[in-house]
Amino acid sequence: MNRFAVLAAACIAGPLAAVAPFAAAEPPPPPIDPAAAVPPPDNGIVASNPPAVVTTPDGWTLTVAATNESELPIAPLTTAASSREYLVGGTFTGTVTGGGSTTLSGGTLEAGYQIGCGIELGQVRLIGQAGVNVGVGFGAQGSGIGIGSVQVPLSGTIEIHPKPGTVSTVTVSKKSFKAAPVRVTIKDTHVKVDGCVGQSFLRSYATLTSSTTDTDDVVAYYGTTKSV
Repeated sequence: MNRFAVLAAACIAGPLAAVAPFAAAEPPPPPIDPAAAVPPPDNGIVASNPPAVVTTPDGWTLTVAATNESELPIAPLTTAASSREYLVGGTFTGTVTGGGSTTLSGGTLEAGYQIGCGIELGQVRLIGQAGVNVGVGFGAQGSGIGIGSVQVPLSGTIEIHPKPGTVSTVTVSKKSFKAAPVRVTIKDTHVKVDGCVGQSFLRSYATLTSSTTDTDDVVAYYGTTKSV
């Protein structure tokens, strides 16, 4: 009877084992490339925004654009933690086209950069007190009293008053022209702002002004904002 019971149990377990799916081992994860985890160094290249275009009431079309822009943050020469310095470049162009009803007399193309500072360093002062300590010494008999040392102790704390952030405009070039198109090219130019203790932001700008005898028409381009 025991042998029949064992045989019956084996017959029942056999089909169940045959039906159970085969658990395949999962493939190991691919190795992590250490170079892929490190972001590439900043080469300073930034994408330019689309050109700014305006049609004047007298029928002229003003266009100002930028290409080949670069903005690379670098260490300031002063090595001050509150200074921000950038190495910038780009080509800025302005055109005046169309068949306006007035006579053009020229204009200007101004190009530069705007630096925004999250927190500006304000007043810094020392709050404390200063005193004078005089050391008195007694000499040999009959030689009198002499002053041994003079010390000026200084104690207190430094108080800093940060101010809300500001935007500084740095004009690199302003070109006057008699007839468009007009161009300003900037290459490896340093721009710097001091007194910035927070995060800083940088963007290019270019302003085209077209003049006639009685009018001025202005269109401005602003580049991509880069944060550091």
